[in-house]
Amino acid sequence: VQLVESGGGLVQPGGSLRLSCAASGFTFSSYVMSWWRQAPGKERELVAAITSAGGITYYLDSVKGRFTISRDNAKNTVYLQMNSLKPEDTDVYYCRLQVGTVAYWGQGTQVTVSS
Repeated sequence: VQLVESGGGLVQPGGSLRLSCAASGFTFSSYVMSWWRQAPGKERELVAAITSAGGITYYLDSVKGRFTISRDNAKNTVYLQMNSLKPEDTDVYYCRLQVGTVAYWGQGTQVTVSS
């Protein structure tokens, strides 16, 4: 299993970023995928999740209406569109695959929201 995130960077408050997570080594279209984030010294938290066919999504309350998770099963990629970014969204963002009791993580991509 390999998960490779990209798309992070520095953005001003109110700006947008689109994160991508390219997956390989498993049948991508069969699994729920999720995005998490973690700040230094804090626990990793679930930001958004999407079912295998994309029909059901979940969002952390603080990102509802601003973030959108989506997936392209033909490209084995899950996305996180982040709009109206706030300084408190500054974190390292990770995508995750859960297979039974085993969790697989990407290396993370840094998102910094600052003026």
